[in-house]
Amino acid sequence: MPDFLEQQASEFLTICVENGVRRIELTQPPAHALSRRMIAALLQAFEDAQSDVATQVITLIGPGRIFCAGHDMKEIRAHRNDADDGLAYLTDLFAACAKLMQTISLSSKPTIAVTEGVATAGGLQLLASCDIVFAAPGASFALPGVVNGGFCTTPSVAVSRRIGRSATLEMSYSGEAFDTDWALRTGLINRIVPKEDVRAQAMNFAKNLAARHMPAVFAGKNALRAHADTSLHEAYAIATPVMLEHFMDPHRIAKDKDRW
Repeated sequence: MPDFLEQQASEFLTICVENGVRRIELTQPPAHALSRRMIAALLQAFEDAQSDVATQVITLIGPGRIFCAGHDMKEIRAHRNDADDGLAYLTDLFAACAKLMQTISLSSKPTIAVTEGVATAGGLQLLASCDIVFAAPGASFALPGVVNGGFCTTPSVAVSRRIGRSATLEMSYSGEAFDTDWALRTGLINRIVPKEDVRAQAMNFAKNLAARHMPAVFAGKNALRAHADTSLHEAYAIATPVMLEHFMDPHRIAKDKDRW
């Protein structure tokens, strides 16, 4: 496992790679809004992570009272003055956002999000696209599109795959903010950790995971994604050969032989 520190900084993100863990931190407070350029920066960061041999696990942090407030409404409103009322801009924006969320969801490498505050609309979509979520007690979560005369349709894609149809509709119909207890109960988040410890615990989890035999983790994650929406029979048909590959991996064979 590479044990070195690599750091990058831009207007939108700070990226640090150490001990197999890539930490991507949003740097556009207070809202860390998903402007078109922020989306491009995040997409590049996650695409780079897939090909980076030093990266085994990816963490995403939205520091402060807002993890991510979703799309940049000021930017959207500015394009209402376009001749097409912003249609071309919005078409490009939502296509880019969908590509980003799919890149995160389909990442072959484990993804862990950390929130200390509010994740709303597209920001909740960003959070829900990650595999594991660590949250501070004061964090909250919302799909408020209905309050503004719309509906959080694309955020619901990621959220519903995490918590199911009924809980997603409760969020979408009400537009209300939900607390960490509700989020933990529905599976939207995985752990509630005191604010002063949430980043450290998430990074420790990521570091411990990165120290595992990652080819097996990557294959296992891909198999889980493949069988998640299939029948039980199809699920085992997909998972069993991968399980066999785990145990026939030369690394595992050598490790087992050393125990005898």
